[in-house]
Amino acid sequence: MNKLKTTYILLVVFISFQINAQHQPETVVLMDPNKSIIKNAQNSGNHEFLLAAVKASDLETILDSSGPFTVFAPNDVNFDSGTKEKVIELVRVNNKEELQLLLGYHIIAGNLSASKILKALCRGKGKTKFTTITGDTLIATMSGLDIILTDKNGNQSVITKADSDQCNGVIHEIDSITKPIKV
Repeated sequence: MNKLKTTYILLVVFISFQINAQHQPETVVLMDPNKSIIKNAQNSGNHEFLLAAVKASDLETILDSSGPFTVFAPNDVNFDSGTKEKVIELVRVNNKEELQLLLGYHIIAGNLSASKILKALCRGKGKTKFTTITGDTLIATMSGLDIILTDKNGNQSVITKADSDQCNGVIHEIDSITKPIKV
């Protein structure tokens, strides 16, 4: 009976999350699941700033071919001025290591769909942790129908558009930048 109850709760949360995500303002064009993370981000027209940082950090080749990866991607509107200035400076001085740290904090090895995240949240009684490719931890929790990601400094991002499937992973659009470094 307990397993049936947990399955029912998971189903209700998943359906609610999908309905909530559908009511968010559309900021990304439809992505082609047969193309890579990089190709779809280029075609979206909403991730130019993120793509410039990816190219400067030498992560472009990895995100264009390898995988699978889960990317928590802010769109251009979600870069605050402080983060934009920091990334511009890192690109200007060609600091690939720090750019990789910043960008890597938004990437998890493996394909984590929204349903997998929700299942992990159910198993973790409302809280779960994911390890980024930089070795840092992102904590996922729920607030109402939203999945909230919290970094080690307490910065939070909300997944606003989930499950944009790619040939080498999945992109979840987030509303702000998680910051493993001071900006």
